[in-house]
Amino acid sequence: MRKVSRQMDAAFALEVLDKAPYVTVSMTRPDGTPYGLPLSLARTDEKTFYFHCALEGDKLDCIAHQPTVFLSAVTKCAPTVGPKDGSFTLQFKSATAVGKAELVSDREEKIAGLRAICERFLPHHMDAFDDAIARSLDHTAIVRITLTEPPVGKRKQYDKQGEEMKYGRME
Repeated sequence: MRKVSRQMDAAFALEVLDKAPYVTVSMTRPDGTPYGLPLSLARTDEKTFYFHCALEGDKLDCIAHQPTVFLSAVTKCAPTVGPKDGSFTLQFKSATAVGKAELVSDREEKIAGLRAICERFLPHHMDAFDDAIARSLDHTAIVRITLTEPPVGKRKQYDKQGEEMKYGRME
């Protein structure tokens, strides 16, 4: 990272990944070209994320070819004028991570992954979860991403006095 003063720890990065409305997952196609798209991920522990998709398609082709994936997310993104020098800048919180993606075949883990996704995005509708599983589990793929190294966070944010909060300083 070029500006180490903006680097944040793994806990900060996981919080960004958890709060982002979607996480961009970048993969490699079988022909070697890049493929990336925003996905709705849910995390179940310090290293494990899940997403769902169709039983066939580009995502699964990429994972079968090269299971290494790159995650990136941004939250609290706001264009601003630097309070001290008037420069045009951007305040943000971001996170990146590297992991290994695998298609989940175990029925109970598939249900657990879908439950995590539903609890994250539709927590007030969990009463419909069992019926949805009964209807769709057999034609839904679940992918587990296991982080292979700690995630990295980065932040540019100003305090109330207009000073950039560097080196992990929190308010």
